[in-house]
Amino acid sequence: MAAGCARPSGGHGQRWALPLRPPLCLACAVETLGDSSASLVRKKHVLSRLQDALAWQALPVVQLLAPDERVCIHLIGTLFGMLHTVEDSSALDLFVEVLVRLVVELKSEQYLRCILDESQKELCKANTMRGSLPTFTLLGKLADAIPGFADILVVEHSNLVDHLLMGLMYPNEGIKAAVCYLYGKLYSSPVGTERLSAHFEERLCGLFLNTLGRAQTKELQVNCLGLLKELLKSDYFVSILMNNSRTEEESENPDFLEGENPLPLVLKKLLLTRDEMLQAASSHCVTAVLVHSPSRYAPAFIHADVPEFLFECLSCNSEILIWSVYCCLLLLTEEHLFFSKCHTVYGIESLVRSLQDVLQLNNVELHKQGLLLFTEILKRQPVEIKLFTNRGVCIEAIDVLMETVNCPVLEVVVEAVRAVAAFLRKDHLSSPPVPYEELQKLLEAVLKRCADLSPPQSSKRHAGDLLFSVSQSHPASRNLSRVPQRQGQFLLNTLESFRNACRLAVEFQSDPMAQENAFTAPNSESKDTLSNFSEFLLRICDSLCIPMVMNYLERAVSPSVMEVFISTLNTLFTVVPNMRNKFSKKLASSSFIRLTLELKARFCSVQSNPALNQACSSFLCSLCLSLYSATEKKRTSSQEEQEMSELLQKGLPQLNYTVAESLLLLAETPEPFSLDQSLCSHQHCFILLLYFAYTLGDRFVPEAELFLAIRNFLLSAQDHGDCPPPYILRAALYLLAVCQDKGKALDLRSLCTIRRILDNLPDLSLVYVHCPLLLKFFLRYPELMGRFGHQVLQLWFSWGACKQAETEEAGFGMSEQLNSANPLLPILKSNSSILLILLDLVCSSSVEVAWKVLMTLRTFLERNEDVLVCDLLRSQFLQILQQLLVESSSASLQANRNLPILLSLLFLVQLRSKGVRELDSTDFRLLHQVSNLCGKCRPRDTDLLQPSLNFLYWNLHQTTPCSQQRGSPDTLSRPNRSPECSHLQEEEANPAVSEHHAVPESCPATELLLLSAGDHWPKHSPRCYATTAIITAGCCLAPPCHATGLLTCCQSAEPFGACPVAERLAALSSCGCLPGNLGGIPVHEEPGCCSTCCLTALAPIPALHTTQWGPEVLSAARSSQADDFVSEISEQQYYFSKRN
Repeated sequence: MAAGCARPSGGHGQRWALPLRPPLCLACAVETLGDSSASLVRKKHVLSRLQDALAWQALPVVQLLAPDERVCIHLIGTLFGMLHTVEDSSALDLFVEVLVRLVVELKSEQYLRCILDESQKELCKANTMRGSLPTFTLLGKLADAIPGFADILVVEHSNLVDHLLMGLMYPNEGIKAAVCYLYGKLYSSPVGTERLSAHFEERLCGLFLNTLGRAQTKELQVNCLGLLKELLKSDYFVSILMNNSRTEEESENPDFLEGENPLPLVLKKLLLTRDEMLQAASSHCVTAVLVHSPSRYAPAFIHADVPEFLFECLSCNSEILIWSVYCCLLLLTEEHLFFSKCHTVYGIESLVRSLQDVLQLNNVELHKQGLLLFTEILKRQPVEIKLFTNRGVCIEAIDVLMETVNCPVLEVVVEAVRAVAAFLRKDHLSSPPVPYEELQKLLEAVLKRCADLSPPQSSKRHAGDLLFSVSQSHPASRNLSRVPQRQGQFLLNTLESFRNACRLAVEFQSDPMAQENAFTAPNSESKDTLSNFSEFLLRICDSLCIPMVMNYLERAVSPSVMEVFISTLNTLFTVVPNMRNKFSKKLASSSFIRLTLELKARFCSVQSNPALNQACSSFLCSLCLSLYSATEKKRTSSQEEQEMSELLQKGLPQLNYTVAESLLLLAETPEPFSLDQSLCSHQHCFILLLYFAYTLGDRFVPEAELFLAIRNFLLSAQDHGDCPPPYILRAALYLLAVCQDKGKALDLRSLCTIRRILDNLPDLSLVYVHCPLLLKFFLRYPELMGRFGHQVLQLWFSWGACKQAETEEAGFGMSEQLNSANPLLPILKSNSSILLILLDLVCSSSVEVAWKVLMTLRTFLERNEDVLVCDLLRSQFLQILQQLLVESSSASLQANRNLPILLSLLFLVQLRSKGVRELDSTDFRLLHQVSNLCGKCRPRDTDLLQPSLNFLYWNLHQTTPCSQQRGSPDTLSRPNRSPECSHLQEEEANPAVSEHHAVPESCPATELLLLSAGDHWPKHSPRCYATTAIITAGCCLAPPCHATGLLTCCQSAEPFGACPVAERLAALSSCGCLPGNLGGIPVHEEPGCCSTCCLTALAPIPALHTTQWGPEVLSAARSSQADDFVSEISEQQYYFSKRN
């Protein structure tokens, strides 16, 4: 009938026909279901057709049934009654499905209450709980399909809950499963949770845990876990389930836990099963408990050894289970007991292997969660418990990190870099040998990956300029829009990794086992050394880290990023101690002082960003102290360094002003009788920062403004009666000197203030800086030069860069490069009165200082021929020679290496005399002193005799031909003849003893020209002096045994005039004024007083007739100012036969 109601004999009419193939008469279907005589097979067929109709044509069914409530109630009652009369399980499932679908489509609470009423009646009259299974199943399905059904049940039919408890106690896991399913739906409703909270605490909790713990079928286990999941959403139910009423001592006692059947042990039992679905559900429940309060509930799970079984679950292939375990372990890491029980030590290998396997899957979220768990374990692992007891696992962990750093997904890379930062700890890597080479590769990969993600730098600008441009052009509100937040976080994590690596290197410096690889084979080098790793850190910071941050500064400025970056730079000062000075100079020259000050002014005012403020202050303090030790090597004082360190540590954290504000701060005067020293501290700190920045070329403050600010600071300090420390005065004077050219000249008040401040110092060297600008500053003002010029020049030459070894190698002809680098020369040209101070230094200073002064004077006279200082210098030279001859013995004169330079300068002054002139008293006194000096010399003292003879000759040559002046015997008194000179004259007088050739008598006018064997060499070129050849009328006068060693003349020397120069020199030598027998000059013994000989020798010499000179003689004469007429004679080639 159900399929043929469209026929006239059907009696129901066409309107009851449902549009199915074949057609279904709904009226016939209802009649068939209510017919007790119909077979079960037929009823199942009708139910199947009705199920299809409700599934595909629900609207026609509802339209037919809804108008007539009687028909609907009859159909619902018929279906509900069949649930308890049919025993076929498949038919029961079909009845439940159709009934639930029908009630859902009718959408009327009336029918729900009808079913609840019938269910209550059925449960009450049931003889056993076995027949209640269909009712519990139906109620569970209805609660699942209709949201408001659970609320109606617990509010209007609460007595049904008592039957649920009875079903849970019935020894049938099918019924228990249905009851747990229904309970789960009831507790998923807020109304049900509220109404049934007391029911759970008083009656259900223990029964439920017992059911879950003893469940054998998977259906019951799953439904129990479903109910548990709903219960665990409430903190109230969690506290009941975890039995939170126990004391803390009881909850940490494993024996107490074993005596009960608490939730941790039940869930651990499920983890022991090999069913991945139950393991995942169990780990989910553990996570749901820990979410409420890890500190309260984690100890119970840890004492139950749940973490151990969670780590074992990581060896599975189920992504869901691995995810669940990762989440659960991540929450357990928040409890210290998780680490103290060594669960991480036993499980780290499983975690590393799991990460290796997970990276082969295409599941980004799983990658991130695993790396997050790994990071937290690395970060929270106690220092006293070593995590990687096996070096192989440590190497595998590095490989995992390397692979994740190279992952193409940025989110995974960010987590990987965070893991790298946590991994770089001493206790994680202290197992020898430390894998330095692998760590270098890992760090380089991290930095390169971060650099690759950054856009290219638009221009090469200094750090301070970059920050300034960002602060002006890119407001903070637009920073994040230009720089993706994840990229900024990635940079932050990268810098944290690099900072931890630097700290790791510093910590390993105190560990002898970490210095190098102890397992290196003998006689072989290992790259796994701390030294190589430290140098790598410094090198890669310079090549990758700093440029990367500078690139970031072009687009945004983040306080957290800059805090990590600045603290990293501060740590690098101690990574490679021998490179600290070089590193600090490079940072200062790259405007990092300005960068740090700008960061403090922008982000650290009004007590904001204390971490950044502390990092910047510590960095500036370390940088200044490092620069102090690097630039003040001659003066480094532990006490001064300690005072400077205390000042910087105290004042820098409060120095959070802009540059303009700090300049104004320098001119402020503290209040009278004020005990607050913060203003002075801020002023001193800022001056020190400016000083070190300017010494390295970072002039970020306009010179004119700075000059005025420093001047005001000194005036304010003097007016207030303060005396800044010497290192502050040193910095202030240096800044004044550097900015002097851009500022106005100091007035008299300022100069008097500076003079009074300097007069109070015990030693001017305390504030001296070896800088040409400071020297120029002191010599610029007469008020300062007259008082401090001598001391400043003394310090200038004492601190000079010339070394004794270089001077001995260069000799008299110092290199052009050194001479041209002397900044004192232009100052001397502009103020020649400084020459008097320099000449005074020759007498009052040490040998080294006097040598440098004389070399400076020599260079000055050579380059500045237009400066008329000859008369001034000759009188000073006379005083110097008189002092030397009076205070020194013959031996000390011969050992004085400055005396030859002094005589050479005297000769050079004589050469500067334009034309010929009459000898004055100064000339005669100089001749007398030089003659006395020659008398005290030995023949081997060619370094003294050479400039002396040059001076004597040219002094006599410069006199006028018609001069009738004569020196008096008192002026040229005869000195004591040296023993060597007397001995040599005796040898020369004896022809049998002397081996020297006398001057031929055939030469009517014996003329001598003393030529240097190196007279053809360039001017000022360093040379070794060769043997002197004496040319007399074309003959070479020298000892025959050494004639082959002398320079052979290519052209005969022509006599150069009738002036008996040689005779006059010979006359001087005969009385001891000049050494006899030097270079072939004959000795004439004259009895009696030598005054006549001396006066004859000192008579004016006519001008030379140069027209008769040969080319070599002319060349020697032209180069007379560059090369000496008497050259040094090597001791090996110049000797006297009797003596040797």
